[in-house]
Amino acid sequence: MPLEMNRDVFITCAVTGSGGTQDKSPHVPRSPKQIADSAIDAAKAGAAIVHCHVRDPETGAPSRRLDLYREVTDLIRAADVDVVLNLTAGMGGDIVFGSTEAPFPVKEGATDMVGAMERMAHVAECLPEICTLDCGTMNFAEADYVMTNTPGMLRAMGAMMTELGVKPEIEAFDTGHLWFAKQLVKEGTLASPALVQLCMGVPWGAPNDLHTFMAMVNAIPDDWHWSAFSLGRDQMPFAAAAVLAGGNVRVGLEDNLFLEKGVLATNAQLVEKAVGVIEGMGARIIGPEDVRKRLGLTKRAPK
Repeated sequence: MPLEMNRDVFITCAVTGSGGTQDKSPHVPRSPKQIADSAIDAAKAGAAIVHCHVRDPETGAPSRRLDLYREVTDLIRAADVDVVLNLTAGMGGDIVFGSTEAPFPVKEGATDMVGAMERMAHVAECLPEICTLDCGTMNFAEADYVMTNTPGMLRAMGAMMTELGVKPEIEAFDTGHLWFAKQLVKEGTLASPALVQLCMGVPWGAPNDLHTFMAMVNAIPDDWHWSAFSLGRDQMPFAAAAVLAGGNVRVGLEDNLFLEKGVLATNAQLVEKAVGVIEGMGARIIGPEDVRKRLGLTKRAPK
């Protein structure tokens, strides 16, 4: 892939995620209304796409409840601002093992492993324009937690996304994830041109150094669309790197809680800061209609 700066950039805001951040900042939204309001504010600040998880409104713990997804999507769709809706499909593939000497049985309450149809139930119910496909299995930060996405599971979920007419956003946490994504397109499970999110600096996937980043960028087919992010204080530097390398940008509280050292951010503030970075580089921000044309999306209400 030739290295050429992207002059027309879309921003994705990852609104809340599923990490244990709910007690680290008062700005991390929990309830469907809080999540929707934060997504709407991010859209008004310049995000063309909002990437949404849901949480238990009382505890803030990650959830797969259909009623919570329904409420979030209905509130966003009823808002006075247009935005492309991107729902996670990453939940339901979590294994937390027991001790190193007795890994089985796995830890009840922490392990959440379900079938492809259940993992996709909220996508089929809410019909977002985009949903994520975490394109591989990896050790994920904590000592005994494995994010589990087998080839068979990914083929099944990818086929469902294609059948539903929902655009998969391939979440690539390491180089092998891109390799398998290209296989899914080759097989016809996913349509081309595909959409990729490069997920940098997530332990223990691809480290957030520029050598690894460019190796992943260069592995993306020329006609595919892509975006990238990194975590914490590297969020804005990698926004700039993504634009310079020809891609698009993701920011948001899923990946970073701070506007600057010691200053907690809102999603809208992170989007505003990204807008400043992108426009300061001489690029322009494109909105949801331009994104739909570029990615071939169809804005739909639920069935």
